Amino acid sequence: MLTLAGVATAGVPLAACGGSGSGAKAKRVIRIGYVSPQTGALSAFGAADRYVTDTIRAFFQRQGGMTIGARTYPVEIIVRDSQSDQNRAAQAADDLIYTDRVDIVLVASTPETTNPVSDQCEANEIPCISTAAPWQSWFNGRGGDPARPFKWTYHFFWGLEDVTRVYRNMWGQLPTNKKVGALWPDDSDGRTFADETIGFPPAITAGGYTLVKPPSFPAGTPDFTIQLDVLKRAGVDILTGVLTPADFQTFWKQAAAKDFSPKIVTVAKGLLFPGSVQALGQEGNNLGTEVWWSPFHRFKSSLTGATPATLAKDFTDKTGSPWVQTLGFVHALYELATEALAQVGSPDDRAGLAAAIGKLRANTIVGEVGFGGSADIPKNVAKTPLVGGQWRTAGAGYSLVIVGDESISNIAAQPGRLLPYSRVVQGP
Repeated sequence: MLTLAGVATAGVPLAACGGSGSGAKAKRVIRIGYVSPQTGALSAFGAADRYVTDTIRAFFQRQGGMTIGARTYPVEIIVRDSQSDQNRAAQAADDLIYTDRVDIVLVASTPETTNPVSDQCEANEIPCISTAAPWQSWFNGRGGDPARPFKWTYHFFWGLEDVTRVYRNMWGQLPTNKKVGALWPDDSDGRTFADETIGFPPAITAGGYTLVKPPSFPAGTPDFTIQLDVLKRAGVDILTGVLTPADFQTFWKQAAAKDFSPKIVTVAKGLLFPGSVQALGQEGNNLGTEVWWSPFHRFKSSLTGATPATLAKDFTDKTGSPWVQTLGFVHALYELATEALAQVGSPDDRAGLAAAIGKLRANTIVGEVGFGGSADIPKNVAKTPLVGGQWRTAGAGYSLVIVGDESISNIAAQPGRLLPYSRVVQGP
């Protein structure tokens, strides 16, 4: 178990949550559990978790706790490391439920983390909110049935229909031969993206593109020779896929050695974080990815009052690291948990808490989140907005530029246009 000490929160605006000076003090403690990939192959997804948890813990300390009904309760946040392993993630959830006796479980960072944790919570009747995995990977990957919604587990994020729309918008900004090569591993995300019904294949062909599909591969594969031979032989101008940062780094270094250089690269998961792109050295310029959240987004926290810009700046000031996309979504997890807890009469009413999550409508730092409000997605799912982005060299590193058209102006500022991929030497 990770022990995360509280830190000062200067630089992040704090708004009242009703805890300070309201309600009788309760001896019972509200315990929030969080499962995070702090170590292992997915640790880049957990890079913001310590900062956000420290900030939220300090916020509740300053507010005197959390008010539920007529009482104000102390808040304890307990974090357990999934070690980027599905079995360990399930065990971490079990430990939170039975050892730590938490009231609600939060989890983020790919289906390998969200799904086993959510399954444990559903089986043990513990309210759970998850994020940072395409909703189909979470819902379909768990065998979900829209006619029989999950009772205890809820998820907010974008879906495959959103990322295909964003990528096709990016592809249409440059002339190409419309041949799209796809790298889909044999894991939960890869199988979902490759699905012939709900995944990328129908969206690619519907846009007038030709799909080139190399064989799938296991996560952690050391050799992409077969995939590269297929892509080069087909002469693809566009590369897409969904790989872990480590797998994309392996693939891209081998691609450079074989002189494979498509005009457009839009890869999910593997290009989300500045550290992942920085690890590519001079080969990362103009690589594209989806953008869940950025300092340029036009939202505000319902809990702390922070904006994306102030939260990102405070994160960099505190940690010395560039902002990361998971930052906003982990923060929103705590916003939703707080809002749901505030709507029940007692923290001991687990069924009431799960029902409250299912009725949530909240304006968060990642946008409006509302469950059960759309007929085209499961009741346990709430969707968040998505835009496209491209990494550009900036001095010795990279910056992420939002690319798109005026249709995204209500979501994020700084719209730019896609540039073709090119290998350039970084500045000193």
